[in-house]
Amino acid sequence: METCKNPARQVLVINIGDELLDGIRENGHLLWLGEQLARCGLPITRSVVVRDDASEIAREIGQSWGAYDLIVTTGGIGPTSDDHTREAVAAALGVRLGPVPAAEAALRERFALIGRQVAAADLSQCTVPLGGESLPNPRGTAPGVSSTAGRSALAMLPGPSLELRPMFEHEVIPRLQGIGCACQGEAYIQVRTFGLGAVPLEQVVRPLLAPEMVLTFGTHNGVVDARISSGGSGATAEHLLELARRIRDTVGHDFVCTGHSCLATIVVEQLRSMEKTVALAESCTGGLLADAFTDVPGASKVFAGSAVCYTNDAKMGILGVPECLLAQHGAVSAECAVAMATAAAEKFASDYALAVTGYAGPGGGTDADPVGTVYLGYASPTGVWSRRVHLPGDRAQVKLRAVNTALDLMRRKLNKYRVEDLMHGA
Repeated sequence: METCKNPARQVLVINIGDELLDGIRENGHLLWLGEQLARCGLPITRSVVVRDDASEIAREIGQSWGAYDLIVTTGGIGPTSDDHTREAVAAALGVRLGPVPAAEAALRERFALIGRQVAAADLSQCTVPLGGESLPNPRGTAPGVSSTAGRSALAMLPGPSLELRPMFEHEVIPRLQGIGCACQGEAYIQVRTFGLGAVPLEQVVRPLLAPEMVLTFGTHNGVVDARISSGGSGATAEHLLELARRIRDTVGHDFVCTGHSCLATIVVEQLRSMEKTVALAESCTGGLLADAFTDVPGASKVFAGSAVCYTNDAKMGILGVPECLLAQHGAVSAECAVAMATAAAEKFASDYALAVTGYAGPGGGTDADPVGTVYLGYASPTGVWSRRVHLPGDRAQVKLRAVNTALDLMRRKLNKYRVEDLMHGA
């Protein structure tokens, strides 16, 4: 990690597209770009979403040019009739669009490979406002644009995420670093926790910081991140890392990692280092826990398999949960969670197993176990455990929180941390 000594920059992100304003597509670009820009010392100052309207785009660029150090646009640089960003930017800057022969040659070569004719509309993508630079797009047909004039740097990116993200990482960031606008390394240190709310975490972190340091928090499905940047304190990278170590020691078992690793990655790495395997039995999460594991590269070394058993019949028929257990305790119970975990370990011949059963809502629940109640089962070579938690949120949020809570349970047990609600075992 290097210390970022860049002065504070003004950064504007303009997301372009009718579909973003009409609720057809979620604006995932802003979330992703916000993360990437913050990492390199360029936190977004302002963001705006505009329609596929040339006059609106030109007005926004014209008003913002010179007032921001960096302007990033997304969308509107393709070949269709509603793509106006190139023309609008050129109009706002008072320049004309010029052809880029190398971009046209690359486009013709790409189309020849797939047997497609090049239309005039396709060639409109191979232009840039004069003074700009075309950015290659190996994932699509629309090259991006990079331009710098006076105070402002501009990056025009395509709309599809599969094209935007590699272009930003491999083309835009190196150029910003080259002109001294972006940090070479991460501009902050991040401490990731689970089981500790933002307020208690701030009470731990704030007293450790110099007044000039900047502290921000992010919460998502039970995970709480604290990001610390040096601000005007002049703190070195080594100082920030030492702060992270002090926070880790103070937070204790709620500390997950320094950096960005998700809980599933942490658990997979733990299991790989132990050369052990895990199996799953899911009810209310419907396969989301298995999805979290298989999202991690290398999970095949440790992930044996999963059984999604939503109904009582499935729990009995596939996992062998006794009918008398379900009749006495119900499917949403500690006893059922333990039986599911035990069966999963046996069925898949795994060293460990996790099970999840609960009321995700909006219906179901009882006075004793209202909606949001989730029971986790954990089986290991030394015994089986259960844990009862109550998770806030709607159906989707309860399911996602249940996944993270199950992963965190396993993280703690593999680390031999004490976890509540011991049922059997040491």
